[in-house]
Amino acid sequence: MTAHTAMTDEAARVKEWYTSRFRQLERALNGESRTPLHVLRRDALARFSALGFPTTENEEWRFTNVAPIARAEFAPVLRYERDGVSDADIERIARGTGDAIRMVFVNGHFAPEFSSIPPLPKGVRVESLGAALKTDPDLVARFLTRQATYHDNAFTALSTAFLLDGAFIHLEDHAALELPVDLLYIASGRTSPFVSAPRTLVVAGRDTRLAVVERYAGLAQNMYWTNAVTEVFAAEGAVIEHDSLQTEGGHAYHVGNTHFLLAGKSTVTSNAIVLGGAFVRNNVSAVFDGEHAECTLNGLAVATGTQHVDNHTAIDHAKPNCASHELYKAILDGASKGVFNGKIFVRKDAQKTDAKQTNKTLLLSDEATIDTKPQLEIFADDVKCTHGATVGQLDGEQVFYLRSRGVGEADARDLLTFAFASDVVSRIHAGELRAQLDTMLHARLLQGRVAAEDLCTP
Repeated sequence: MTAHTAMTDEAARVKEWYTSRFRQLERALNGESRTPLHVLRRDALARFSALGFPTTENEEWRFTNVAPIARAEFAPVLRYERDGVSDADIERIARGTGDAIRMVFVNGHFAPEFSSIPPLPKGVRVESLGAALKTDPDLVARFLTRQATYHDNAFTALSTAFLLDGAFIHLEDHAALELPVDLLYIASGRTSPFVSAPRTLVVAGRDTRLAVVERYAGLAQNMYWTNAVTEVFAAEGAVIEHDSLQTEGGHAYHVGNTHFLLAGKSTVTSNAIVLGGAFVRNNVSAVFDGEHAECTLNGLAVATGTQHVDNHTAIDHAKPNCASHELYKAILDGASKGVFNGKIFVRKDAQKTDAKQTNKTLLLSDEATIDTKPQLEIFADDVKCTHGATVGQLDGEQVFYLRSRGVGEADARDLLTFAFASDVVSRIHAGELRAQLDTMLHARLLQGRVAAEDLCTP
């Protein structure tokens, strides 16, 4: 059997696996299989079948091999089950939420018994996407897949094919929502491999303010895959803070696609923290659709053992007089691997663009590696654009200075590493979440140090 034949057979097997699962979904839908949404699902499945999973021959996936996902037979979760999740599990994961509107999802499905949605102000909707698709399908259809198109992204296509539930947040023009919205996407401890397709759709009208936190967490060290898609629309003058915290299980796969569309004079700030998962790929894109808008993308990945964390970002300056700021950092220990690819496009008519991008990686062991590629594509002439990437280890002089003040070597290294990470964590506005992350980072750095020591032990 030739290599080409083997690849063709594998692609056919993958296609048949998800097609057979899709037939199960159709049988469960009954009359809903004739809705426009299901037409969209069918089209997305057909597109996934045509695309197949990407390979390392694809430049966008050159350093990230998705063969483990393709080989495994992940069963989509087609209906809500509590699946052993307890109130104690929710409280443990939700630490740091403070006063917030809480929506909990188990394996991608809304769990009302764990959620807390108080009476909302006029013009504000916070509900499950599954419910909104039934009560107001036309409103949802105006935005769903508008940014997260599936025609050239196999993961988004597959997620859309099995789109059943998620979060829907909608603020009418000038509506006010003082409380943040906390979205908890939890993977249960079921033993057979499964995949969930959580969808987050956020629409902020003119002159609104909104804070949203997405949390992804696993309850066990089981094998599962989260295939998440988020779309955020900021109308003129809207101000949105979006935080994402990912603490998936140690054998989990996480693929996230997050898209922002910014109208004129809007402001979007996104802080993405990755602490968990065996395999992680996050794609984040932002498109300027109006003048005098501002977008900030911050990210922090902390990995150890054999974790693989890949962050791809793309900022499209399609309109003039806009500003973007980007800071992505990674701390890699053990034999972990990081990937960063950050693209900034400045279109021909996007004059007066101000774009800054920085990527910094701290390698704590000789076995940890990073592939980083910042990119600028500028087609306008009146712009201010900078980008840069640095990779290094802890400064020996700084370690020596702390040791000379009585600090042990391990503690000195942890202090300097924590300071490196705090540059991103400190940018999160929510104080309770920042405090939780401080605690989690200290524990995570200790875990990485132990893993690195184990790696060096014969």
